[in-house]
Amino acid sequence: MPTKKITIDSKPVFAHKATIKPDFNKKSVLVDNPWEYVELWVKRQNNNNNALFYWQQAKGFYDATKQLPNTSSPLTAYYCFLNATKALLEMKGIVYADRHGVTGSSSGVASLSNENIKFQANGILSELSRLLGEPVNGELYTFKNLIYNLCYIHRAHSLTYSSDPELFYPISNPHFVKIQGQNSSYFTAEISSEFYKNRNTINKLPSTLERDIGQNDKWIIRKKNRFNWLTGVAHKTDNLIRLTNYHKLVRKDIHFIYGVNDLWYFKRTGFGNSIDKSPLTITFALMHRLSELSRYDPIRLKKHFECQHNWLLSEFINLAPTQFIYTIACEITGQEFKIPGIRK
Repeated sequence: MPTKKITIDSKPVFAHKATIKPDFNKKSVLVDNPWEYVELWVKRQNNNNNALFYWQQAKGFYDATKQLPNTSSPLTAYYCFLNATKALLEMKGIVYADRHGVTGSSSGVASLSNENIKFQANGILSELSRLLGEPVNGELYTFKNLIYNLCYIHRAHSLTYSSDPELFYPISNPHFVKIQGQNSSYFTAEISSEFYKNRNTINKLPSTLERDIGQNDKWIIRKKNRFNWLTGVAHKTDNLIRLTNYHKLVRKDIHFIYGVNDLWYFKRTGFGNSIDKSPLTITFALMHRLSELSRYDPIRLKKHFECQHNWLLSEFINLAPTQFIYTIACEITGQEFKIPGIRK
């Protein structure tokens, strides 16, 4: 059936980086880094002194992280994540136990499969998980399983562990459309790389997505579930509520890598090593484990950097702070953050 793009104030609605409460009405924020903007935004909202303090603390730890070697920087990186998450919880009015919400342990030789991470029922990470709509059941994972489920580090993981199948497949133009003459609306995107435009990729779609067989000349995918988008200004508020709730479900299927040009992917699900958790909670848990090693068992952490996975760990430690903080900034403000480009 013919469709048309859903628009707000004449602008098409695309997938948003914020999951909790995206503000589809606002323009993207073009900044080299989000620190000052979020600080001013928090001050203007309700002058939440606790949130402001935690955000400033997070920046201090972030700056320190950039100056430290990989065997030391996980400690400051983790406390950056911890304080940034507290700022988010404070702004959302979430009551939380002043605990980490995650623990770790080791066994055997220095291997990512021998580093265990357990999500706990109470604490900072626990409330972040609940806020993102994730179950909190005391799950236990290995470091290797969790890092496998991060989009921004997946290429490094694939090169390190070539036998593990791909989890993320590139898409472009992720947006929302409405069937003409109806209220029925849905999410859609296009498989962006020629290499992935084939039946094998379609077979990897999560059960919630399908190929749009009405466009056989293109490799278009769409969400099976629908939501209603009604015509008319009088329906704007209700439309946004339905879109926000629907978008939260969409974001379980698609992930982004923050950069000069943001990249979007759908995630393969439905098999043992695919973990249904947000990149935020996974990154938090992984950096917590590395911070424990840095603080309590630095010799073991050193041994990890002497193994085949040393480059994977280095990539994670170097990339995670930027990915985490930009995503948290989107969640705190509900706005999109983008790196400003230079127009030629």
